[in-house]
Amino acid sequence: MASISNIGLQGNWNLSNAKNDNIVIHTGNLRFNYFHRDNNKRRFSLVITGCNHGSTYNKVDTINGTKVNGLQVAEAPRKLSNENTTDVGLVTNGKFVEGRFVFRQIFVIRSYEIGPDRTLTMETLMNFLQETALNHVTSSGIGGDGFGATREMSLRKLIWVVTRIQVQVQRYNKWGEEIEVDTWVDAAGNNGMRRDWIIRDRCTGEIITKATSTWVIMNRETRRLSKIPEEVKRELSPFYIHRIAVASEERDCEKIDKLTDDTAETTRSGLAPRWNDMDVNQHVNNVKYIGWILESVPMKVLEDYKMKSLTLEYRRECTQSNTLESMTCPTERVIGESDNNSSNRKPDMQYTHLLRLQDDKKEVVRARSQWDLKQNQQR
Repeated sequence: MASISNIGLQGNWNLSNAKNDNIVIHTGNLRFNYFHRDNNKRRFSLVITGCNHGSTYNKVDTINGTKVNGLQVAEAPRKLSNENTTDVGLVTNGKFVEGRFVFRQIFVIRSYEIGPDRTLTMETLMNFLQETALNHVTSSGIGGDGFGATREMSLRKLIWVVTRIQVQVQRYNKWGEEIEVDTWVDAAGNNGMRRDWIIRDRCTGEIITKATSTWVIMNRETRRLSKIPEEVKRELSPFYIHRIAVASEERDCEKIDKLTDDTAETTRSGLAPRWNDMDVNQHVNNVKYIGWILESVPMKVLEDYKMKSLTLEYRRECTQSNTLESMTCPTERVIGESDNNSSNRKPDMQYTHLLRLQDDKKEVVRARSQWDLKQNQQR
């Protein structure tokens, strides 16, 4: 399956040793174009042609009569006439599919979005979910001037806040790979909205992540929860689709236990939000909490295990003036059946987490995480 097509970097180059007027060099997923210009000036461009996983490449020993020194240069396979190309809109702001019910966006895993093992981190994964959700609202035509708010919400100074989110990860993609994120919404009771996501490997089509979340509305000025106005419901209802990403038997609906000083195994204090941790709604971005939760997870777990599931239960918002404590405790309780041949097989480890304000000990986020040995998750 093709990836991003015809993204170029161009500049003026003085290549005095070039022999031909027009040179095209292919190497892996890159194409180098060289064109002769007047006054001894040449034009050089770099074009990304696609991932083309599984394609056959022919080794090239010489380029324009010159032997390649220290580089393996390959000719990119010829593009078939019926080969699908990537819609540029999918890579920039995404687009609607399946009518206008599902919104889809493509992301390329970049070097600054991976961890020490060269794979995606849970924080990056959550950022992709958030970005797709916001672009979904913006592209729908009902977006207002808030952070994912509709026009009717903006008129009433209302914003969305997430109350609970569950993310299940089958596999973390590696640096340079592409993923395809689908998202959609549905009503959650009379006064909430459910947003789901599915993430696929762009080249194989394999579903690698599923997520579900519940959202409610809050007044931007009073910071109090509000009922969803009928005008807002009318804006949203045309986009509702009765579909779930996480099956009922896989959903983590159990109560997350509250940790205390006596029950927590490890505690990390003095975690202070920075200015860059704030979002446009003037509170800490919900993705930032993941990094603080991991501050109290034992280093051995972070090194040898990979998080396969994370459930976050947001209790109150946090601002830049707050200082937080991160608390973690292992637990033996497991969601679903213990079947090593299914997606619900027993995880190798499970933890309960709590983020709370350091001064008055009020809860900010409760969380539950499940972990697998990295070698097990790569099977």
